[in-house]
Amino acid sequence: MSKAVALNFEELGVAADEADTVVLIHGLFGDLDNLKSISRALQEHYHVVNVDLRNHGNSPWTDTMRFVEMAADLEALLDKLKINKAHILGHSLGGKVAMEFALEHPDRVHSLIIADIAPVAYDARHNTILDALEAVDVDSVNSRQDADKALENAIETKGVRQFLLKNLRKTDNGWEWRLNLAGLRKCYADLIGAPAQEGKFSGPVLFIRGGNSDYIQEQHREAITRRFPRAESKTIAEAGHWLHAEKPAVFNGLVERFLESHFAV
Repeated sequence: MSKAVALNFEELGVAADEADTVVLIHGLFGDLDNLKSISRALQEHYHVVNVDLRNHGNSPWTDTMRFVEMAADLEALLDKLKINKAHILGHSLGGKVAMEFALEHPDRVHSLIIADIAPVAYDARHNTILDALEAVDVDSVNSRQDADKALENAIETKGVRQFLLKNLRKTDNGWEWRLNLAGLRKCYADLIGAPAQEGKFSGPVLFIRGGNSDYIQEQHREAITRRFPRAESKTIAEAGHWLHAEKPAVFNGLVERFLESHFAV
């Protein structure tokens, strides 16, 4: 197993010694900017920590991405910030990391908020995206528009391309991906797998699903309740997998009310 890496992060809101901490974890191909809307909504009353997962954003690149390793990264960050216990919100892959951490370290988690993911293995859904990103010849890219054009045949939805292209950055030597594409490809089987099979987190848990998304289904109920006996769920109508971006006001409201209902601000 690889050692924990020092995740890139940013802190917002109230000082850690004056309020509860809420850690926000993005999904696959994302970075700490993805959950900025909810971080802004929470920063008046909470200490908010946004993180980049390993192989994403400005965090270190590694050859392995097992959930136990990413949970160790989070543990190391909380130790560094001297935060003993936190609320953790994760979207998609970030939700799996959050669940893994809570199952391994239940004493360090106040509550969990899981956005549109279940603690189960999924079919491979991202090969087209990985193929398309790997096919971009970054050495010949002169602008973000060049890269967008290179992606448009494989990825028709402009919003998805714009999201992915946030990972392209310009350097003195040209353009490069902030994502470790080789690492993501190598570790993809782990990333679509299930988090810890053992353990239980008995604290409050809120699963928020998109009404138009198929990531959380009735057949996942047993896998959820076995690990998270206090789990409750909410559905955001007419929202897909990117529910926090598609319906930010509704998503933020659900998160804020959940936190307030269990912990006085």
